Amino acid sequence: MLRVAVDLTSQLTPLTGVGVMVDELVRRLARRDDLALTGFAVTWRGRGRLRDVVPPGVAVVDRPMAARPLHELWRRADHPRVDLWIGRHDVVWGPNFVTPPTRAAEVVTVHDLTFVHYPQLANEFTLSFPGLIRRALRRGAWVHTPSEFVRAEVVEHFGAPPERVVAIHHGVRPATGGDPARGRALAGGDRYVLAIGTVEPRKDLPTLVRAVDALAADDPDLRLVLAGADGWGAEALTAAVAAAAHGDRVVRLGRVDEADRAALLAGAAVLAFPSVYEGFGLPAVEAMAAGVPVVATRAGALPEVCGDGAVLVPVGDADALAEALGRVLADDAHRAALVERGRRVAARYDWDDTADAVAALLRRAGSPAAGPTTYDDPA
Repeated sequence: MLRVAVDLTSQLTPLTGVGVMVDELVRRLARRDDLALTGFAVTWRGRGRLRDVVPPGVAVVDRPMAARPLHELWRRADHPRVDLWIGRHDVVWGPNFVTPPTRAAEVVTVHDLTFVHYPQLANEFTLSFPGLIRRALRRGAWVHTPSEFVRAEVVEHFGAPPERVVAIHHGVRPATGGDPARGRALAGGDRYVLAIGTVEPRKDLPTLVRAVDALAADDPDLRLVLAGADGWGAEALTAAVAAAAHGDRVVRLGRVDEADRAALLAGAAVLAFPSVYEGFGLPAVEAMAAGVPVVATRAGALPEVCGDGAVLVPVGDADALAEALGRVLADDAHRAALVERGRRVAARYDWDDTADAVAALLRRAGSPAAGPTTYDDPA
């Protein structure tokens, strides 16, 4: 029985992409008979709430840990060890870029390198990730990435030992029977382009607004529906909507629950995913699984993950995005072929397979045969 401690801080707030991944994997890993999971959270405000969100089979250590001062200390030194709060384990897994110092083996999930390539799109906390990742690598941490694209970036940028960086694709939740009528009611119309995800600069929603605005001039029924909470930098989106000739047909719903998310997908004419950079791109795969055609950018891991299941356009090119969306909206044969290819691509991504692969990585990291490693920090 391998004793694994996992940071479940992401489960204490409404689930983003990272939170969904952690939820899907921890529920499956907790059912295995070769792992004993303990959840902890690096938080002061969330102390006492972890027991309410962990799945059955996961033990909980809910001693409060002040996140900001601890992260500052961990950027500079390998103390204090998290063992002081959670006790001894065989492996400590940080599924959200940060694994704390510990006597146990370490596995850290690095979802993307936005903070390296686009520091202007990062915030104060995420800008601390490179230092924390380097310290983890010096301690011999294993790295899990959601794509081969990010794996190659971690090896190249951080000089991580290639044999200790493992790419494991995310899964996708099975397409559930969303109510298209409900989706159209939320959209305020029957014909809409949908975008799902937190509003932040990396998602480049202003370019999508300009693209749909160009199409709306000749398509009086077309709407753009944005489902996702405002993150930082949402002012640029607000400005783009205000400048659009058809800004009154942009619907900003904010965060939606799972039922409304499924309904919006069921009723959508097309999902647009115009990101500047992605380490995986879960909304695009979820849309393909639901039979919704996808138009995305050639950003980061999206060509790897979407394959031929989506139409891919250059990053930041509003004209190319408008042209691709317009063809999907107007050409029924093109749309049907795209939906078929999308379903085929989405079928490759299964959370059970992902959980099996992550379990194998945890066991590999925790094995005495893993041994120490030498890390030559290129910085």
